[in-house]
Amino acid sequence: MEASVRKHEDQIRERLKNYLKRDGMGIRKAVLKLFLHDRSFTTEEVYTYLDQEGFEVSYRGVSAMVGLMNTRLGILSIDVSGDHNVYSLKPDHKVIVSSVLETY
Repeated sequence: MEASVRKHEDQIRERLKNYLKRDGMGIRKAVLKLFLHDRSFTTEEVYTYLDQEGFEVSYRGVSAMVGLMNTRLGILSIDVSGDHNVYSLKPDHKVIVSSVLETY
């Protein structure tokens, strides 16, 4: 079991590194740092945060980016029960995301 958990963590780490390699403006890194704050965010909240940080982003682009983080990276949880999708970083991935961000 331990070996399979380690392999899964290594796969997530590699996906994150590859994802951040294509982050020319730092938007992806900013969103990942936001999710490290131990709370949930709607797409609107992520968009507002990025806008306030000075990134030129569209709501649609932010929605696509957060959706991709959920489906491709597998590091987010999504709650679709309310009016808006609410995303949060999976607790067991926090250490991995934090360590990858330290190297980028």
